[in-house]
Formats: sequence, structure tokens, C-alpha cells
Amino acid sequence: MQATPPNRDIPLHLLLVGSSPALAEQLCAAWRGDGPRPDFAPVAGLAPLRARLREQRWDAVLHSLGHAGCTPAATLKTLNDRNLATPLIVLADATDQRAAMKALRGGAHDIVFLDRLERLPVSVERALRETAQRADHRAALEMLHDSEARFRALATNLPGLVFNLQRDAQGGYRFLYVSEGCVRLLGVSQHELRGAARRFFDTLLATDRRALVEALEESARSGNPLFWEGRLKDGERWIDMRSLPHRGDAGTVLWTGIATNISGAKNTEAALRESRAQLAALSFHLEAAKEEEREKIARDIHDELGSILVRLKIEAALLASKLPAELSGKAHSIENLLDQAIGTAGRVARQLRPGILKEFGLAAAIECQADDFAHSTGISCRAQCDEGSEPDADTSLALFRIVQEALTNVAKHARATLVVVRLRREPGNIALEIRDNGRGIAERDMEKPKSFGLRGIRERVQGLAGVFHIATAEQGGALLMLKVPERRSHEAVPSEPEEAVQQDLF
Repeated sequence: MQATPPNRDIPLHLLLVGSSPALAEQLCAAWRGDGPRPDFAPVAGLAPLRARLREQRWDAVLHSLGHAGCTPAATLKTLNDRNLATPLIVLADATDQRAAMKALRGGAHDIVFLDRLERLPVSVERALRETAQRADHRAALEMLHDSEARFRALATNLPGLVFNLQRDAQGGYRFLYVSEGCVRLLGVSQHELRGAARRFFDTLLATDRRALVEALEESARSGNPLFWEGRLKDGERWIDMRSLPHRGDAGTVLWTGIATNISGAKNTEAALRESRAQLAALSFHLEAAKEEEREKIARDIHDELGSILVRLKIEAALLASKLPAELSGKAHSIENLLDQAIGTAGRVARQLRPGILKEFGLAAAIECQADDFAHSTGISCRAQCDEGSEPDADTSLALFRIVQEALTNVAKHARATLVVVRLRREPGNIALEIRDNGRGIAERDMEKPKSFGLRGIRERVQGLAGVFHIATAEQGGALLMLKVPERRSHEAVPSEPEEAVQQDLF
């Protein structure tokens, strides 16, 4: 902080203690400083001095050493009692050097001998400058103390440990500062951590301790911020460290940051993961139960209802052959209706239990589903499927159901005239794309809470440890893309799904 120099355009106000008006006139006449001449105000003793000090602010006090009624020590005491930083300059005869030096040792700023009064302007200016510098220094110290007090109060009340951790050129660590939060967080005192940084590392699990050291080394090498999470030795409490590295001289690195207790957040994450796993298991169980029920219904339709319809058709044909001509037309109309019912029953049975999937494979089942969709909705549907080895039964069934659900969504919401289903084989993966030329997808459609169809697709993809994405195609319309690992029939499907991309289409 820089001291403020005296303003040379304003006259100085100088107080003369124990001096006569004649001395004041002599000082004024001898003044050779820059700017206007000072205002010299003589006072005869301590009482008048105290009175004049109460009246106004004085730039300096000049004390005449030859005044017997008031000593420089008494004048200094008067100034100090009032907490005034006004400089004191002693005026003395050349024969009073011993007394003048005593006054200088007692606290006077300078001595000006009466036979060298031309030094007085320089002495006053230097005293004012030094006084301003001391005032600035005191102000800086007060600001520093206030800042340190605020920092300590903030560090004490933060929910964690504030630290300055230094690594020297040899790789040794030392805490330059730790807040009181170390006791709450680690159960270790500030004195222990300041004395040995290893006390901090000793509170961590061995594996997490090694991870922290590696993270510190990487941060020191790259200059990147330190972000680290680890467990204490009890294995239950978690702490999070975040800090910025600063390179110093001689290869040192200093991290300034905070360590906080994140055990609550970690416990919540663990509970959430467990809940998701339970929901996934329940979803898989419900899907299995649904498939079992679909197979039962399809078997009943095919074996019982289908056989009944076929018998009715046979009976209707026999009846038509024996009826007179005017009634045989009605019998043939009944036969046609029975043909439609048989076709509908077969299509429903195929949708409920895709027998073609088991007999001819996934590609054939998708192509058959596309034909049924086009026939029932009037929407043109093209299927393009790569030939290749057949995946396991669970993957094939899941992909087939995804195609079914996606086509149902297109029929309900897309207002499309064309749908293209593309099944591609990639090294180790199966990719499925379903694109339409409908109204596309909006952000609000993806966030609808009742998008159960797309949510079911997402759950199926998660169950296969795949990835799933829905977007608006560049040419318009919606584009569903997914990719799942290709497994053979002897490979098991993972019991727990990976994290999913939570996006809905409709």
C-alpha cells in the first residue's frame, strides 16, 4: 500500500511547544520549502497543547528543547494519550546535542538545530511521509487481520476440512494449513495433521489411498484440478476432495481446497442402485410372465379357436353343397367370413407367439411382422435384414417385441405413410433402426409421463446391456436406433441392466 504524499498546495499546520512568537517568526522567515509557508501556532505548555490538539488536526509538532516547563517526553505522552500519530520534531541549540539525542531515543522523529533551520522543511516533509507510510502499514495490517479472521470464521463453519497441502520436489507431502473441520471429518487434530501429513493418508482405505496419491501426482503433472472420492478405514464414511494446484519455486506444488463428508450422498446412490436393480428384476419377471401368458393365449387361439373355425368352415361347405341355389350364396358368404376369421386368428396368434421366430429366425419374423403391419394399417412397411448367425432366444424375442411396439407407436401417433425397419449385423453387435416419414418427434413428446410403449422398449434394451436413442430424422419423421451385444444361444443375458439413456418418443 502506497503512502499519500503531502499536498504542497495547502499550508502546513505546525504546533510550536514551549516557543515564543519570536521563534515562530524566525522559523517562518527561514522556511525554504516548496509551496506556501506553514502556519506556525505557538503554545506555552501542556495545558495549551491539549487545548490546541482538541481544536483541529496538526501536521506536526515542533518542540523547543530550551523550554524548561515542558519536556519532549511529556509532549510525546500527550500525543500518545490521544492516539495521535502526529510526528514530533525537536528544535535544539547546537550545545544541547546530548539532550536532543535523548529526545530522539525517546520517540522524537527528528532533530533540527537552530543554527541549521534550512533543514526544517526537509525534516517536516520526511516526518509526514514516514507517518503516512506507518499509517498505511497499520491499515494494511488491520485489513490483513480482518481478512484472516473472516477466513478462519468461514473455514471453521464450512461443513468440511479446508486445507493447504504442499508437495515438495522429492514427493513428500506437508499440510501448511488445516481447518478445525479435520476433527469432525477425520477424528484427527490440526496439530497432528500439521505435524505429519501421513496421518491424513493413514485414515483412508489402502486402495483409496493409492488412488489419491495417483490423483495428486496426475494433478501435479498436468496442472488439472484435483477431484477425488474415497473411503475412510471404517469403510462406511466417504470423503470428497476438490482443490486447485499451484506450482511454486523449486518444484513444489500447493493444493488449496476442501474435503467434505459425502457419506449421505453415497448411501443414497447405493439405495437408488439397489432400487433400480429390484425394479429391473421385477420388470424382467413381468415380461417373462407376459410372454408366458401370450404363449398360452396364442396356443388356445391356434389349437382350440383355430380348430373350431376350420370345422365350421368344413360344415359350412357341406351345408352349401346341399342347400338350394337361392341359399347357397349365403352359405358361401359365411365361408368367406370364416376365412377372414381364420386369417385374423392366425395373425393374432403369430403376434402373440411368433412361431416363425423359432422356426425361421429373427429376420424372417421381422419381415413377416412388417407384412402384417402393412396389411392391417395400410402403411407401407419395408424390412431390410442382414443375414447372419441367429442370436440367442432372449435377444431375438426382445428385438422382435421392440419392432412390434415401435410399429404400434407409428400406427398410433406418427401419421406416417412409410416405415423402414433395418436390422444390421456388426462385429459383436446387432443394430436395429426404425425410421418413418411421419410428424417427427418434439421435446415434449419425449417427456410425456405416459410414454409406456417407449419406456418398455428402453427397459428391454437395458436388459440386453444395449444402448438406445430416439431422435428426429434429418429428412423429417422419427428415427429409433438401438444396438445390443450379439449373443449365441449358450450365452446368458446379464441379470442387471446398464444405465439407460432416458428418452421417450411419444
